[in-house]
Amino acid sequence: MTDREGVLTAIEKALGEVLEREITELTEDTRLFDDLRLDSSSVLELLLLVEDTTGIAVDPEDLDIEYLRTVRSFADYVEGLLARGGDGA
Repeated sequence: MTDREGVLTAIEKALGEVLEREITELTEDTRLFDDLRLDSSSVLELLLLVEDTTGIAVDPEDLDIEYLRTVRSFADYVEGLLARGGDGA
């Protein structure tokens, strides 16, 4: 998976699983904490699901809260990892 649409689809599906509901009207400007009400445990679950789906490996040392502000910032982060071969280290 290397295209933006694929990354966004993976994020949307993972969010649906984490929130246990269908996600409608998700945009790149959707805020993960403010709009979707994610908390630290749901973010961890989201990261694990996206790792499994995309093949990336998130390095907790590299993870900044700015990457998790919006769907766009998270998708940018995931794409950056994919561009580096999926390794977050």
